[in-house]
Amino acid sequence: MPLDHDTLFKALADPTRRALFERLCRDGEQTVGALTAQAGVSQPAVSKHLGVLKQAGLVRDRHTGRQTHYSAQLDALAPLVDWTSQMTGFWESRFDDLEDLLKRMDQ
Repeated sequence: MPLDHDTLFKALADPTRRALFERLCRDGEQTVGALTAQAGVSQPAVSKHLGVLKQAGLVRDRHTGRQTHYSAQLDALAPLVDWTSQMTGFWESRFDDLEDLLKRMDQ
């Protein structure tokens, strides 16, 4: 289910959520306990952050007995990659226009 850019930006705006997501991207699937051990916040706080990331489609959970395993969903970043590509094109064009203007002013 596609989500808007605001939902993804809001989910990744918090440094703790961003760190959790980055860790899942880098290290692969992990339990809540493993994520909590290095998060620097309590287990309930980690669970709440993971809930926000899950709602944004950035992580998926898998239950095994009493443990919940989380994994990053990199495809969820596609709308942000598209948006940043559009913004890159926009700003490159603006800088090219500025460069042309400055060259004309120097003549």
